[in-house]
Amino acid sequence: MDKKVGVKILSSGSYVPEKVLTNFDLEKMVETSDEWISTRTGIKERRILDKSQTTSDLAYNAAVKAIEKAKISVDDIDLIIVATISPDAPMPSTACYLQKKLKAFNAVAFDISAACSGFIYGTTMAKAFITSGLYKKVLVVGVEALSRVTDWTDRNTCVLFGDGAGAMIFEASETENDIVSTYLGADGTHTKILNIPAGGATLPTTQETVEQRLHFVKMVGKEVFKVAVSKMALAVNKAQELAGLTDNDINLYIPHQANLRIIEAVAKKAGVTKEKVYVNVHKYGNMSAATTIIALDEAYREGRIKKGDLVELVAFGAGLTWGACILKINF
Repeated sequence: MDKKVGVKILSSGSYVPEKVLTNFDLEKMVETSDEWISTRTGIKERRILDKSQTTSDLAYNAAVKAIEKAKISVDDIDLIIVATISPDAPMPSTACYLQKKLKAFNAVAFDISAACSGFIYGTTMAKAFITSGLYKKVLVVGVEALSRVTDWTDRNTCVLFGDGAGAMIFEASETENDIVSTYLGADGTHTKILNIPAGGATLPTTQETVEQRLHFVKMVGKEVFKVAVSKMALAVNKAQELAGLTDNDINLYIPHQANLRIIEAVAKKAGVTKEKVYVNVHKYGNMSAATTIIALDEAYREGRIKKGDLVELVAFGAGLTWGACILKINF
């Protein structure tokens, strides 16, 4: 009889660009204020990549940190999954650009597009690929260069977004089961409330689409808020049910860092103890697919996560997509 294959988490790593864009900087760019942004979002500053950098550069820096911590060779990695909605180019995949920069030529490489839920979707895929026996060591990266798809003339959205990358390495194990549970959801009936309208087959790039600024993120904030709170709270509880756990078992919650109001509302609706919720949205803003993994890596380095702790990630994004996963941190 074949032995059951589990998943061990080897390491995490994260990277954010050096350039800091504060609310006071934004006051000089659009009609807004530090008070207006802070009160409505909890964001004080965000990181912006340099003109010479691209999405795969951010991913590379995060991946190298994770690889070094895991003490493995790039040749050991046999699958690279990159979650992003701000790729280097429409094709090829950012994962292929990353593979080239890492020189990880033994790896299969592809992107997934699940917006802010991307890292959780990627983690779920890593578990499926490993437990099926197809791959043994998987690098999952959540990365965004959202400053490249942000309309810096739209005060309602430009205050929200930042750039960064986080990475995690998983491997097959006969003794460990560090991805305790995952739960994913999607609802394509809400595609129009959070999207980038142009640049695809529906609205190919033309002079008109550029002039109408249709290649930037568009959002109906009130609608997104309402659905986000409901679905993230649902996901938190579903992942716990699947694992046979309760709030008392979870050591730290890491929600998608989109907006402090959303984070607080989700915690209240899901019945989560406020003291267990990790928040860094004030420093980085919304980094979409990168938020949960960057926050996990930062919490680990700060000592908020100890060996053996159970950490629950939860996110919500364009699609609409949502998901949660419970991870046991043993690295």
